[in-house]
Amino acid sequence: MKGKRRNHWAPFKAKVALAALKGDKTLAELSAQYQVHQSQIVAWKQQLAEHADEVFAGGGKKEAGPTLEDMQAKIGQLALENDFLFVALGRINDASAK
Repeated sequence: MKGKRRNHWAPFKAKVALAALKGDKTLAELSAQYQVHQSQIVAWKQQLAEHADEVFAGGGKKEAGPTLEDMQAKIGQLALENDFLFVALGRINDASAK
């Protein structure tokens, strides 16, 4: 029976590929240290070498995070919900709600 395939996160792959590029350790040592097959380390090392120029590209991809306006709108929405729940919960304990 085969084992479950493991998915590795990008930071882990980069860490292993950089260690392979350094050349301080052999592939066998890296494979044992990170518990990854040697051919996988070679593939990640090649990917890093091929796409290293994208790291320094000026017009590279940037992660689109929430804008200031989006965060302020979310804060306003949450404040309204908190106020509503505060009033609603106050009514539950009130004698007129019974």
